Amino acid sequence: MAKGKRGSAARGSVRRGQVITTYGPGALIDLPRDSAIVGGLDYWPGERQLEEIDEPRLAARLRGLTGGAAPKLYAPPAASDRPGFQSPGIASPRFPEWFVVQGGAGPGDRRKRRSRARRLVHQRSLDDRRKFNGQPVVATRFVRGCVRGHVDDIDWYGFVHGGKSDCRGELRLEERGTAGDLSNIFVRCGCGKSRGMHEAKELDRQNPPLGYCTGARPWLGRHANEDCQHPARLLIRTATNAWFPQVVTVLSLPRKGEAVDRAVGELWDTLQVVKTEESLALLKGIPKVMAALHEFDDADVLAAIERRRAGEPEDRPVKLAELDALIDAPAGYGEDVPVDRGFHARRLPTNAWDRAGDLFGGRIEAVVQVHRLREVSALADFTRFEAPTPDIDGEVDTDVARAEIALEPSWFPAVENRGEGVFLLLDGDAVSDWLRKPEVEDRCAALAAGHRHWLDERKITLEKRPFPGGPYILLHTLSHLLIQSLALRCGYPAASIRERVYVDPAARRYGLLLYTASSDAEATLGGLVQQARDIAGHLRQALHIARPCSNDPVCAHHAPGKSDENRWLHGAACHGCTLVAETSCEMRNDYLDRGLVVPIVGCDAGLFGRIG
Repeated sequence: MAKGKRGSAARGSVRRGQVITTYGPGALIDLPRDSAIVGGLDYWPGERQLEEIDEPRLAARLRGLTGGAAPKLYAPPAASDRPGFQSPGIASPRFPEWFVVQGGAGPGDRRKRRSRARRLVHQRSLDDRRKFNGQPVVATRFVRGCVRGHVDDIDWYGFVHGGKSDCRGELRLEERGTAGDLSNIFVRCGCGKSRGMHEAKELDRQNPPLGYCTGARPWLGRHANEDCQHPARLLIRTATNAWFPQVVTVLSLPRKGEAVDRAVGELWDTLQVVKTEESLALLKGIPKVMAALHEFDDADVLAAIERRRAGEPEDRPVKLAELDALIDAPAGYGEDVPVDRGFHARRLPTNAWDRAGDLFGGRIEAVVQVHRLREVSALADFTRFEAPTPDIDGEVDTDVARAEIALEPSWFPAVENRGEGVFLLLDGDAVSDWLRKPEVEDRCAALAAGHRHWLDERKITLEKRPFPGGPYILLHTLSHLLIQSLALRCGYPAASIRERVYVDPAARRYGLLLYTASSDAEATLGGLVQQARDIAGHLRQALHIARPCSNDPVCAHHAPGKSDENRWLHGAACHGCTLVAETSCEMRNDYLDRGLVVPIVGCDAGLFGRIG
């Protein structure tokens, strides 16, 4: 982080990947000596100072958010390795502007040993050393925001007086007891008025305790306010609901014409004006252009230029293109060369992973070793209070109340990771036969009822968020069970293994990819991909663990359609059996039910029956 727009330097650093997932534009961050809000893309270094990431499929998916051509993707600025050289950072305005004085005892401290009252001051009252009367200050942890992502300082005088007031008495934040609960925190004014912070949590649309949202977007600048009539809600700066990123991820896939696309990409600054064969022929008079394009036909070059200009639009969802590539992987053991660093996958012969011979009754069609993969993730926007619900097809969700990361976004921050994985393809006929069983139909109907309850609570229509279906929940649950089994032997912790679930009902194709990826070197040690040869053993282990849960029969008897805990999207699933780290799950640990995988107490709807 670099110098903010509201004062002297506020410095700190985070990893480049965290700018996409944890501390992106609009996120509230505590630096060693300051509190700030990460600046939007308008505060970032210029595009010439950033590293461009080439992934046309991802750019095409983000095109709808810009309303124009496919946007470019750039990696966040990296720290410099040169001694004494400061790399360009992300300017981050200081936020909030109200502070709590750390020294000096208030009247409450003298009266009660377990109570203290500290001054609440605005930054205008601080001296050049950012102190108040020589005493250190820290940013208050209380701010206000709304569901559209806006965030602002609390109007403390308005809150303590119950509305607009001309009083400017001395404000104090009084904490009673040691728990730090909102019911023990009060705001007092020098005029005698006092109000508990627990009242700030009330959601009263007619008379909101924190007033109505001001539409402030400090990460985009002081004058970037929007019109907003939502009631302001209390927000704790360090709470997990203060910032939820909407990240779009794709896997790089081999493409027809990749060589000509790469050549056009390297010369894009020159070739982007080309629209006809005549203009292309003219530019071929430049030696470097002729040297790069001499082996390609003009028609192929023009097609590549149009693809790049349009961002390679695809009608199919992101995941279906990935599913095609995984299923079409040639047979082998991955030892053939050359190896494509972006994507190198080989389908294992059946006798290499199922040595016992049809151990799972034909339910597993294929196992694919993904020796090399490249994952590119981009930050599209973010939300507050409520996380954006993922789309099972990997598409960006445009129905949520999005907050922009730039005034007029023309590019998006992205990171690329490389790694390895294992792909498992279920037999489509076996899944179709399983879906027709009465026990499975009843189980899926109960899960669908829970999904409708969840939609009703959020006032979302079924058309906007359809039920993902039994096959998705089956695969998603099986994925979580396999992650726990693989982590015991592959050398990677479970939290570093991620999933992608693929469901294509029209073509009866159902698969799951378990992979690990990072930005370091090739990001592959071979430990995970080699577990594909023993996937039968991992499946047996996963199915064995799934049948009993330490929380049974409570876990097994959980009914999503009649949930008293508002766990509408769970069947038989809990932390004792199927829930994994949020970093691993593509669906925030929702849509899980081991009753669709194996027989459990009171339910015999599992695809794998008594096998394993």
